[in-house]
Amino acid sequence: MKLKNIIFFTCFLSLTSCAKLDLNPLSDGSSESWNSNAEEIEMSLNGLYKEVFWMSDNDEWTDDWIYRDATTAITGATINGETDFVKTWWTNTYKCIARANNVIQGVDRASAVLSQEQMDRYVAEARFVRACQYSRLLSHYGNIVYTETVLDIDEALNLQQSNPQEVLLKIYEDFDFAANHLKESYASSELKKASKGAALAMKARVALHMKDWETAKNAAKACMELDLYKLHPEFSTLFLSSTKNSVETIFGLPRSIALKVSQGDAQNYVSRNAGGWAAKDPSWDLFCSFLCTDGLPIDESPLFNPRKPFDHRDPRCAATIVEFNTPHLGYIYEPHPDSLKVKNVSTNVDVENRDTRSVAEFASFNGLLWKKGIDKDWLLNSWTVEPDKIIIRYADVLLMYAEAKIELAEIDATVTDALNEVRARAYGVNSGDIGSYPVVSLSSQNELRKIVRVERRMEFALEGIRYMDIIRWKLAEKVLNRPNFGLLDPGVLRTKVVIPKLWFFAQTPDIDEDGVADFSSLSQGGFIKQLAVRKFDASRQYLWPIPSKEILTSGLKQNPNY
Repeated sequence: MKLKNIIFFTCFLSLTSCAKLDLNPLSDGSSESWNSNAEEIEMSLNGLYKEVFWMSDNDEWTDDWIYRDATTAITGATINGETDFVKTWWTNTYKCIARANNVIQGVDRASAVLSQEQMDRYVAEARFVRACQYSRLLSHYGNIVYTETVLDIDEALNLQQSNPQEVLLKIYEDFDFAANHLKESYASSELKKASKGAALAMKARVALHMKDWETAKNAAKACMELDLYKLHPEFSTLFLSSTKNSVETIFGLPRSIALKVSQGDAQNYVSRNAGGWAAKDPSWDLFCSFLCTDGLPIDESPLFNPRKPFDHRDPRCAATIVEFNTPHLGYIYEPHPDSLKVKNVSTNVDVENRDTRSVAEFASFNGLLWKKGIDKDWLLNSWTVEPDKIIIRYADVLLMYAEAKIELAEIDATVTDALNEVRARAYGVNSGDIGSYPVVSLSSQNELRKIVRVERRMEFALEGIRYMDIIRWKLAEKVLNRPNFGLLDPGVLRTKVVIPKLWFFAQTPDIDEDGVADFSSLSQGGFIKQLAVRKFDASRQYLWPIPSKEILTSGLKQNPNY
């Protein structure tokens, strides 16, 4: 659908609603008298929380991911104005913006029955949603159309792209209005809708994406000073379907299989012994980024053993990636080519090991499986699951604050306090228990920049955060122009690696100044196999293209080199 059609025309669907934040919400009404009372306005606002409007970046667009020997439109540098998600994100985001604008313009119709405070709160919620939507457009497409009103067809046809800095200021205005008029928090039994804290956190995020460090610092600090959020007690349980409404979640959406709002594609993440395909897996790049328990990268730490690569690693490593020879989804997970049988944990009976490529050709191509958020719930309900969709959480606010302060060269104890709070949680201790985890100490700007970037990678794997991190750090042209590597085919693997007793890694990969692993020596030695060649065109891919239809029919200008 063309953008200019979206702006002046919105389809209205009648869907089943439920208490509080609707999972399948009733959308906006269809007449000019709609939004004339609280019930109608709340129905319209609930329609803004449909999951289709809250897209997340995909980890498959990054160096944290393999999908056998495939690449994506981003990691293969084939993205263009016809790419499916380029069009879908644009269309759905502008649909949501049009609905938000409709609420903002229509609230006055209820002035006879609502107080000014009530109307301001409703407008604040719609402005929060609008700001979030424009933030996504700005960070991904750059040169976008901005409007705050519901337009007629003539007005829509005359729209032009706006100056990105002017759009950013408008986004800040919306978040500021929202922060000033929304509730500070919700009860533990309520869903994490728009709130003061959410407005501040999302403002910090877009400011960070746009390298406005001062604004990012101040917004993150204001969110922290609300003293409403804390880290979930256990990193590993935060992401499970059974964990609902965590105190760490600042803004998120619920899911429910019963109401057909769920996360699909679970089978691609589940081990083959448990009935999955083990096709979408963490990359070796990610695996090697986790520090050792002394706080050093694997090529510097005396604790790292390439034969036992999970030993002495940051606990988030084994919470994110399934450790070898440990129980997972009812079976011992072991990708070793000589492990032709493994234990069924519940029966204690040896069964054929379909998670080694010696038995199953399409077992994980690099021996790794995702563990983060994955438990036996993933084996139920036809491969659909219902973990909360966490859009932003408190750990992100802490690390955004630290990063912004580092970039501003305002290095003080609050920077290391924020970093250590996140890191200590991973070890299951209080940040003051300095003997129980590798404490981050005050250091140079360059050293702390490296620390916060590695910390973000360890903390947020498989959460849709890595993509915008490598984009805004201008690392994509480096990390996405390297091959994806995996295990040799079983016969060669035995000869080159297993028989010489070099399993898992024959050598420790080097880790560079950006915390990025270099597998070239392993590749040159014939110890590993190239799975796919990733490509990234730095001349254009730091922004997405404007959808082709908008260029052809609406007269918008395409981004450079598309």
